Amino acid sequence: QSCLSRQQLLAAIRQMQQLLKGQETRFSEGLRAMRSRLSSLHSTLAKAAPEAPTLSCPALQAPTDGRKFGTKYLVEHEVHFACDPGFQLLGSSTRMCQANGTWSGQEPRCEEISECSSSPCQNGGTCLEGLSQFKCLCPQQWTGATCQHRAQTAPPAWSVRDDPAFSRQPRCAQVAQAQQCSCDPGFHMNGTAANGLCQDLNECEVFQRDGGPRLCAHSCVNLPGSFRCSCPSGYVLLGDGKSCEDVDECSLSQDNCTGGSACINTGGGFQCVTPQCPPAAGNVSYVKPSPFQCERNPCPMESRSCHHAPKTISFHYLPLPSGLLTPTPLFRMATAAAPGRPGPDSLRFGIAGGKSRGHFVVQRSDRHTGELILVQSLQGPQTIQVDVDMSEYLDRVFQAKHVSKITLFVSPYEF
Repeated sequence: QSCLSRQQLLAAIRQMQQLLKGQETRFSEGLRAMRSRLSSLHSTLAKAAPEAPTLSCPALQAPTDGRKFGTKYLVEHEVHFACDPGFQLLGSSTRMCQANGTWSGQEPRCEEISECSSSPCQNGGTCLEGLSQFKCLCPQQWTGATCQHRAQTAPPAWSVRDDPAFSRQPRCAQVAQAQQCSCDPGFHMNGTAANGLCQDLNECEVFQRDGGPRLCAHSCVNLPGSFRCSCPSGYVLLGDGKSCEDVDECSLSQDNCTGGSACINTGGGFQCVTPQCPPAAGNVSYVKPSPFQCERNPCPMESRSCHHAPKTISFHYLPLPSGLLTPTPLFRMATAAAPGRPGPDSLRFGIAGGKSRGHFVVQRSDRHTGELILVQSLQGPQTIQVDVDMSEYLDRVFQAKHVSKITLFVSPYEF
């Protein structure tokens, strides 16, 4: 009975093996059929899908007064642009069709080259456009083709009356069997309607003659049908079209001061200064801790003259407009006690030297401060130096003296 059970078991195993082999064969056949079907579906889909179109960009036109090179607008193709003679290209000279269907760069345009774009007129001159040439309208004190020469007593090289830009034909129309003529703004009719001519109205002369509001802070230049304000050399015209602002040559590095000197901006220009300490005399000598400050070396205890010499000497430079209204505070001196040491209980101020002393006074503004005040107006151009000293006292005993050397650069202009 045990032997029969072993035979039955072997038979069952063989039967199971045959069953598994049959299932494996059927699985493999099914897998091959599925792969074949998937391949067939992929082929069908590939045939049914339309071909991807070749991407392109919108057509481009040549700019006005310019030309275009290139007629293909496909991706990665380039189109080039150029302007006709007398015009300059603004925007991109080359544009490429990008993968997203847009052109790279900026739309090009051609702009007429201005003869005045290089600002050929100097010293506040006004540039007038002409046919491939320019003409400079110069302020009253300048002359020359580019206003490069200071005007003498001789008349200018050309006259406004001789320039055709300052006169033009009127605009006429027939109204009710009568001819009506008018001029453009800024022009007035000279003559009768039949043979009249529109001539420029010189606003600069009219406002000056009629005592009206001042058109310009500096100089008024008459233009055909209008006017323009100009500023002297070293100034720029502000946005209001009439005021002038000084150009700071020092901060713009437009000066020619050497390494041993300092640049001081002045009205319409600059000055190179090199402050110097006084030379040694007897027991008095100075050192220079900074470019604008001198300090006295320690004095011998027995030297009274050394103790009364200025303990510090400072240098100050002030640009002023011409004709400044007075009284005007210009400079302030103050004292401060060193830490741990009592400060002076009394100060005395005075004008120690310099020219034009009648133009200034020094007065105390508070316990520890004095001011230099301009009391008489100064006319430029001129350079004035005034020395202000401040003496310190403690319990009515002299302690020290400090000197401020103030240099005023007065501009020739009132701005």
